[in-house]
Amino acid sequence: MRRSNRRRAQLLSSAAVVTLAAIALVNRGPGEAKPIAPGGDERTAAFAVTLPAQPQQTAVPLAVTDNGQRLPFEPLVARMQRAEAPLEKQEDKWVNVTVAPGDNLSLIFSRLKLSKRDLHEIVTLDAKDRNLRNLRPGQLIRLLVKQDRLDGLVLELDHLNSLHFTRHDDRFELSLETSTPEIQVTAATTEITRSLFLDGQKAGLADGTIMQLTEIFGWDIDFALDIRAHDRFSVIYEEIYKDGKYIKPGRILAAEFMNKGKSHRAVLFENAAGETAYYSEDGKAMRKAFLRTPVNFTRISSKFNLQRRHPILNTIRAHRGVDYAAPHGTPVRATANGSIRSVGTKGGYGLAVELQHGKAYRTLYAHLSRFAKGIKRGSSVRQGQVIGYVGKSGLATGPHLHYEFRVNGVHRNPLTIELPKSEPLDARYAADFRRQASPLLDQLDELYARFDVEKSTVVAQLDLASLGIGEHGRAAN
Repeated sequence: MRRSNRRRAQLLSSAAVVTLAAIALVNRGPGEAKPIAPGGDERTAAFAVTLPAQPQQTAVPLAVTDNGQRLPFEPLVARMQRAEAPLEKQEDKWVNVTVAPGDNLSLIFSRLKLSKRDLHEIVTLDAKDRNLRNLRPGQLIRLLVKQDRLDGLVLELDHLNSLHFTRHDDRFELSLETSTPEIQVTAATTEITRSLFLDGQKAGLADGTIMQLTEIFGWDIDFALDIRAHDRFSVIYEEIYKDGKYIKPGRILAAEFMNKGKSHRAVLFENAAGETAYYSEDGKAMRKAFLRTPVNFTRISSKFNLQRRHPILNTIRAHRGVDYAAPHGTPVRATANGSIRSVGTKGGYGLAVELQHGKAYRTLYAHLSRFAKGIKRGSSVRQGQVIGYVGKSGLATGPHLHYEFRVNGVHRNPLTIELPKSEPLDARYAADFRRQASPLLDQLDELYARFDVEKSTVVAQLDLASLGIGEHGRAAN
């Protein structure tokens, strides 16, 4: 038996080595240099970190400025390592249950042979919010069982909030407990060589953070058309921890996107009323009246062209919009606030939605596969709201979105039209904005300077005090 266990361990160890080698080969593009061994003397990032599918590197000491002051950077521990840190060992009397698909509390109590009376009592306590009746796969339930009797139950609502059902004498009491998160601020800058997502992930960014980045700059950059190889971006963002364990990424505090040689910068600003929004470094709102594109990360299959030959009718027929090729079912977003002028089948457009934005502007979204729930004529929509899904209804050769933009009834090219300008920051908050934005903009400058020196991705952890941020994410006094 011992020999068999030893042999199994050897096989598992060999498999792990082979797997890691395969990952290293897959992630090494054509013509790339071989990975640098730990301690190698080739070029090493100033704030070197171990990222997934990257070679181990040794972090060098913190950089020092010309006047001898340390920069507010620290080496960053890779997210993969943090996320996989072992959970604290629970006491034996607690039973942990992860909700499975199709599971419910009654089935869980039945499997654990717990009292139906206790089940009824705690479900009744939660009757208003119905959290126990609407369990989601993956939710964690902890049960305190003593001598086959339930003494307590904890339901995780999310990473920071949980419901506690505690037995007192012969009755249960319900309470909500909220953990105060710890905030760390991370900075990353990299160059696009393959795609925004792949290079963002290489820099340690979660998909949600990359999506935030596209939403911040979505009014100025067409992420379907404008992205070029060697564009660069920098992101300063929050990471949320609970009891020292990494939970998830938080808000982007500042970002810069260098697109086709032009710099776009944005800073998150919170005014005295607690309202937050992104502004450019000169105080103009990043949110514009219209988004540049109604779908994310697609390619343009047909541009605005008044002399285009129709692919099905084979006749010269003006193409008064832009076609975005996208997989069937891709969400389609309203590019601006407005009201629904029409919804339904519209001749060769197939399933289509037409929106009215004030008096002058209209947009059309055609060849949909279906409409989003609640989309009906006369109802209001918000900018970015999903109004339908990509399809190939009507005269379409494949799944795509046909998007039109009209000004006072005249078709205009959505790719080139100058969109309405954004409103500037309220003058009352100008001084506060400069105070909050200044250290973040300085860090963006530092990130780009580091990248130019190192010629490689830079990832670093920032000092909260230098950014005027408290440990829980609130602005420090």
